Amino acid sequence: MRKIGLLTSLFLSFALTSCAVHTRDGSIVVDPDRSSHPHDRGDFCPPGQAKKGRC
Repeated sequence: MRKIGLLTSLFLSFALTSCAVHTRDGSIVVDPDRSSHPHDRGDFCPPGQAKKGRC
């Protein structure tokens, strides 16, 4: 019984890791109806990104 559960979970983990999403030309549109982002002032920088010099 224990081996069946182990094999089932192993199979499911392999089945889920082999999934992929392919889009045309690599483009993904998340919210096409929204014209602007309310927080687009550009004054926010995540803590790790400032140390890397990306802000």
